[in-house]
Amino acid sequence: MRRHIVWDMGGTLVDTYPAVDAAMVEVVRRHGGEVTPDEVAALTRRSTGVAVEELARRYDIDAAELEESQSELKAGWVRTPPPVMDGAREAMAAARALGGLNLVVTHRDRASATSLLTSLGLEVDDLLCAPDGFPRKPDPTMYSEVLGRHRLDPAGCLAVGDRPIDAEAARGAGVDSAAVVTPGLDLDDGGARWRISSLHELPGLLG
Repeated sequence: MRRHIVWDMGGTLVDTYPAVDAAMVEVVRRHGGEVTPDEVAALTRRSTGVAVEELARRYDIDAAELEESQSELKAGWVRTPPPVMDGAREAMAAARALGGLNLVVTHRDRASATSLLTSLGLEVDDLLCAPDGFPRKPDPTMYSEVLGRHRLDPAGCLAVGDRPIDAEAARGAGVDSAAVVTPGLDLDDGGARWRISSLHELPGLLG
């Protein structure tokens, strides 16, 4: 019975993308370029690093300026955090109702991740951050580690993420995954077992 959820954070549990995309669009426009939020979204859904590299090359912008826009954005989230993803609280409650855990594995540094969770009032049962010494996804180590810590059977878990690397890492640890897809963007789901457009679909995959 699937009752435990292993969450990715940015773009999955917390709705960070609209602000991330807007900040990059603004940098490009300051340099006289024209790019749409959807064009930026197609890049950031692969990774922020990919977006920085591609936009810097395409519009002849110093990558450091794009990276700085992201650092400033994250600093501001201490005071005004981005919203919780629609349906996330309900999915977390559904897992708890089944006696399950809500676990987070993220590339975000611990201070930033903890600050976001606290500011948004999100209570999770464990938090693994790649900068604490874990290899980044799609390496499955973080997933294997969190399952081992809590002695969980992979068959009883569901991994949720928004990028191919989330599904790939989960699969490497033997965990089925659901990919949160952005409507209008035809992106690789990394071979996730399910594709969902809303977290409100998650409770139906539990139990």
